[in-house]
Amino acid sequence: MRNFLNLKRTEICLKQTFSQILFVPLNSMYRLRDFFHLILRVDNADIPSDELACSETNTEQTFYTNKMQETLAAYTYTLVERGWLNLIYNGRLLTLERGDLYIYSPGFQVTIVGGSEDYRGICLLADEGMTLQMPTIRDIIRTAYLPLAEWGQPVVHVPDVSFDRLRHRMHELNDYLRSNHRFRDEALRTLYTLFLLDLTDIQERAISSHHHSERTTKLFISFMRLLPQYFIVHHDIHFYASELCITTTHLSRIVRQITGRTVVDYINQMLLMEATFLLQTTDLSIATIAERLNFADQSSFSKFFLRMKGVNPKRFRMGSINDIIIKRKSESLH
Repeated sequence: MRNFLNLKRTEICLKQTFSQILFVPLNSMYRLRDFFHLILRVDNADIPSDELACSETNTEQTFYTNKMQETLAAYTYTLVERGWLNLIYNGRLLTLERGDLYIYSPGFQVTIVGGSEDYRGICLLADEGMTLQMPTIRDIIRTAYLPLAEWGQPVVHVPDVSFDRLRHRMHELNDYLRSNHRFRDEALRTLYTLFLLDLTDIQERAISSHHHSERTTKLFISFMRLLPQYFIVHHDIHFYASELCITTTHLSRIVRQITGRTVVDYINQMLLMEATFLLQTTDLSIATIAERLNFADQSSFSKFFLRMKGVNPKRFRMGSINDIIIKRKSESLH
């Protein structure tokens, strides 16, 4: 079964409540393979990759992403090829049409509420763990993904040339997922990296086209490039303003003007991404993680993580460990 959102399987899952499907807490966030196997009941042998999934989708299949958001720890990119979709983001109704790219980051609340019968899109899922574990991809996604995901709405319109390139890239990923290429995993990661670089190009061109002055645009892009290098050490706006040779008031105004959000919002999202990575992939104590991320103490870090993620670091880490145990038990039964 190669289509990761197979219509028949989707219909079955939609008819059942999650309490009927799951035998584990609903607040667990599943990695890609675990989600397909434990939630969608796909045999492990039929899951082509632990890291990436790609498929064409229609309206009914896309509605299922409302449930996926609650349980799937994966970055999602959906390119609209024809028709339209309606979604609610931050209380606002948005309409996606051909050429729009809808992007989803784990933990954000977006609800699909409607779509045309002729809607067709192509959707790429990238496991959050894989994305955060690979230094090259992690650095790119910090600069390419967060501005799009945080940019007032999770949608950007893609010009025709970029649209064709992204669509080709996603279909190429799908082809490799179905292949028995000896270096398939390496090829998939390379294609995903290229996909993110394409997003970076789209992002910077989109920002430049929003009728801001050239200086304002350059300062914002420079700020976004500084963040991945310094956010762990510098949590304050003063450092970034100083590096850009402008006042804190000026930097705050630029970021809010372009994105509708604050400098602190961006710094906090970077810190949350790194904290999530360290909790999921290392044995470092929470106190050590707090120190590594330059928090005053463990208590400050725990309060920050609880506010941003809705769960304290200890419970979040235990949830990740439980997911691994469940996966291993499941694999031992096959």
